[in-house]
Amino acid sequence: MEITEVKEKADKICENISRVLIGREKEIRVILAALFAGGHVLVEDRPGTGKTLLAKTFAKSIGGQFKRVQFTPDLMPSDITGLSIYNRKSEDFVLVKGPVFTNILLADEINRATPRTQSSLLEAMEEQQVTIDGESHRLEAPFFVIATENPIETTGTYPLPEAQLDRFLIKISMGDNSKATEVSIMDRFMSENPFDTLQTVCDTDHIKTMQEAVREVFVHSCVKEYIADIILATRNNSRIQVGASSRGTIGLLRLSQAYAAMEGRTFVRPDDVRYMAPYVLAHRVIMAGHMDEKKEKTVIRELVDQIAVPVEDWEN
Repeated sequence: MEITEVKEKADKICENISRVLIGREKEIRVILAALFAGGHVLVEDRPGTGKTLLAKTFAKSIGGQFKRVQFTPDLMPSDITGLSIYNRKSEDFVLVKGPVFTNILLADEINRATPRTQSSLLEAMEEQQVTIDGESHRLEAPFFVIATENPIETTGTYPLPEAQLDRFLIKISMGDNSKATEVSIMDRFMSENPFDTLQTVCDTDHIKTMQEAVREVFVHSCVKEYIADIILATRNNSRIQVGASSRGTIGLLRLSQAYAAMEGRTFVRPDDVRYMAPYVLAHRVIMAGHMDEKKEKTVIRELVDQIAVPVEDWEN
């Protein structure tokens, strides 16, 4: 697939999703870039900001299978992955697949489940497979996890460990709406729910093809060094106790490639890296003191601003 086709289809998907999620164009493009990059998304925001609707709308727009798991303290790993049940008639064990066998999985309020249950997603997110009773089962591509968590009601929650946070390509917040956006939402939803009439604009085969095309986006050696400088800076900053991992390095590279393709370019610019760095790195670093997500993103932005931008010809 040509990069121009990636841009055309990305624009159609974003436009389609924006019919339901009003005033979220920037967030939609970043999340779509994560899908094209083959990553997963953690959405942190208070209730009622459209997190669940976001996942459902993404699935409907790309014609993918959608499943939702409401994470609760009594949820077991087998409730997500599935389990083998003995069939007396066939005298054999039969696999009953869990909701993880889908294209888009909504892990709703993921921090309300125990660490044991949270960890059941690690293998699926990293290797796109699950192991049940010692046997590995591949997940159908594309496999995209959109996990949500509520930062307000923290009683009875289990914070995601750093190892699991590192599995999410980006962490994003939907943010607050302006007055004009709130009025637009009322106008759009007053007579009907636009989700009910939403049309599919591509299919999962298109998504897989676009994911392959993204990997071919050219990244100049100076841009790679720029990414490496940013990662190393997170490991040598007095405000950061633990810097980004090498998984963060690859994540920033892949997301920059995806964003460049969505903009119709066959090469990555330093501006792509600068724009995506806070989404990729803020949740991967451990600050020296207590900071909320907004402050962590601010630290990453300030850190990136201090690094010299390469001036070479990035197209060759």
